[in-house]
Amino acid sequence: MRKVVVIGAGAAGMIAASVAADRGLDVTLIEKNQRVGRKLLITGKGRCNITNNCEIEELIENVNKNGKFLYSAFYTFTNTDVIDMFETLGVKTKTERGKRVFPDSDKAIDVVKALEKQVKSKKVKIVLNSKVIDIVSKNNKIEKVILNDKSEIKCDSVIVATGGVSYPLTGSTGDGYKFAKSQGHTVTDIKPSLIGMEVQEKFVCELEKLSLRNVSISVLNSKNKKVYDDFGEMEFTKVGIDGPIIKSASCRMKDTTKDNYKVIVDLKPALDEEKLDKRIQKDFKKYTNKKFENALDDLFPKKLIPIIIRLSEIDPDTVVHQISREERKNLVHLIKNFTFNIKRYRPIDEAIITSGGVKVNEINSSTMESKLVQGLFFAGEVIDVDAYTGGFNLQIAFSTAYLAGLNC
Repeated sequence: MRKVVVIGAGAAGMIAASVAADRGLDVTLIEKNQRVGRKLLITGKGRCNITNNCEIEELIENVNKNGKFLYSAFYTFTNTDVIDMFETLGVKTKTERGKRVFPDSDKAIDVVKALEKQVKSKKVKIVLNSKVIDIVSKNNKIEKVILNDKSEIKCDSVIVATGGVSYPLTGSTGDGYKFAKSQGHTVTDIKPSLIGMEVQEKFVCELEKLSLRNVSISVLNSKNKKVYDDFGEMEFTKVGIDGPIIKSASCRMKDTTKDNYKVIVDLKPALDEEKLDKRIQKDFKKYTNKKFENALDDLFPKKLIPIIIRLSEIDPDTVVHQISREERKNLVHLIKNFTFNIKRYRPIDEAIITSGGVKVNEINSSTMESKLVQGLFFAGEVIDVDAYTGGFNLQIAFSTAYLAGLNC
């Protein structure tokens, strides 16, 4: 009987192990943590956005890097297949805004338990608290893996499903990159993706924990060329900006040490400048005898008002009916162009995913097998593919893992 070792019991590892075991193979799933699915537990803020209920072509369009490599994977194990699998496992799902699919319970633990139950039902041997330190091949063919206690497991195939280097406390510490390099593979530059950003504007600390909904952003590079725009929700941290649209923007941005990026926030995207000016005039008429600092409650959250006043350079004690047309126009411009100069990304260990990984032209896209070493397979985040927020990255994990399990 063919023996398969799967390294990493996350989303990709558990699917790969289940599919391989379904084929009657002898499968061992090795996890360095004391439990499976640790990273899954914190995805989607603990709700676990398992996939996106869109067309397959749209899945590919939402892959920021090397999307075409995933054609076979996405068409072999589709997003519909993922939803059906979880429904069969007793996890009812729901589709929310942006076609994002979540468990009905809003609990990631239900997803983890379902995958764990599936793995155990297939008689997969699960080895916890154990770390693979080396993969051994001979004549470009997989021979065995060596564990941290010096024990060895002889096998015909190894599936590397170790994740990237984001959230290292969950076990994603870049082991897969080391394994790949040791077998002659190229690993592209690793950088954080889907991550918050630190900004130069010091006032941002006053906005910490403020969330803004229904705003739009434009990201400009140092040549003032737009590299990304989006609409949705963002939030402020003690040192910068974060939230879904900011995380998605980070996918389109390159090295922040080499390019000076700006993120321009339109606080009122539903109104053009002319309509916004009329709206402000209406508010100013309502509060005509009040001070400027007391006339913005209908426009902004309380936490944002002092910042807007400061940046507008209008004296907060000015009575509203004394504000000039030019001052009002400047206020309109500020609201439509609330600008942040990006200093750097947050540390990579805070990233939702890692951009970069095992070079795709060294992997067979139809099987996920290495083109260099027979019996070596890759699945999930360890591969040089990453996507925007919305369930796309977990779909990549599930689909690539399915192919690896099917062909190992």
